[in-house]
Amino acid sequence: MSRLLLPLIPVVVALIFWAMAAAERRAVGNVAHFGFFRRNGAVLSAYLLGAVSLWILLLIVLPQLYMVEFSFRPRLPPSEIGGPKDVYTLANYSYLIFGRPGDPEGYNKLHLGIFLRTIVASIFVTLLNFAICYPIAFFMAKVAKGGSMRLMVLALIVPFWVNEILRAFAFRILFSSGGIFNTVLLATGLVDAPLDFFKSDIALYAGLSYAYLLLMIFPLYNAIEAMDSNQIEAARDLGAPWWHIHLFVVMPYAKPGIASGCTMVFMLTAGALAAPQVLGGPSSLWFTQVVYNWFYQAFNWNLGAAYAFALLIACVIFVMVVLRLFKVSLGEIAK
Repeated sequence: MSRLLLPLIPVVVALIFWAMAAAERRAVGNVAHFGFFRRNGAVLSAYLLGAVSLWILLLIVLPQLYMVEFSFRPRLPPSEIGGPKDVYTLANYSYLIFGRPGDPEGYNKLHLGIFLRTIVASIFVTLLNFAICYPIAFFMAKVAKGGSMRLMVLALIVPFWVNEILRAFAFRILFSSGGIFNTVLLATGLVDAPLDFFKSDIALYAGLSYAYLLLMIFPLYNAIEAMDSNQIEAARDLGAPWWHIHLFVVMPYAKPGIASGCTMVFMLTAGALAAPQVLGGPSSLWFTQVVYNWFYQAFNWNLGAAYAFALLIACVIFVMVVLRLFKVSLGEIAK
């Protein structure tokens, strides 16, 4: 009985705090112009700030700091951890760049190649995702109305109720030699033999693009929807072609949404594991798979932490470059 009641405790606590905040709002009247604490009440505000801070500290900050610290230590047996050999070193990062000592090539060709291919492929998936999502977001924001708009949102959201791994396996079935795409190509006579969509990475890129579709569509929709439609009408009245309107009127206004969507899609694509494991071909090893192998196959957590931190740094650099390229700040993206 206690096991059944235990998950209800946070819900009950949240409801109590919500009721207390509602009572405070009724007591003071209109609080729309008040600050955070005066709007929500001291108790609920302290609870929200404390819960969010604790969540960020325990699940984001401390694990990342632990990973960084771990990446600068050598791999040692448990009996030698904390001993004279347990010192900070750059050996793990040196291995990522230069490989094993005495390597004839002078650098870690395999892992650096996988790292570079992952970054380039993530950029490609991000651009492909933007090309797919921008027309959809514009249609939702400026063309679709009422029931058609709600139907589109529903059609976008409902498929994502399915688990990500199950969606990846569904894509594997679609792109297999006996899947619907090869069946249609063979039936129409466009090909004589089934195509290997996995070896050419088509299945992988399609699966990754679909996996993070909503993370590109909704930031774009929010940015475009806030735009005054009179600007588009004015450009049309002045004789601007459609491509000119989108390139020089809509996209500059939607820069925060574009930057937000691109950064989220890139970072999640570069850090993806399920889709590359299920949809990747024999020669399309993703960098996260290398990290996974260091942790759970070789049990070298120090080297795995160094590889993971290197990928994190690359993602942060990409975000900074995107923000600089679009000339937007983190505050504008947060809107």
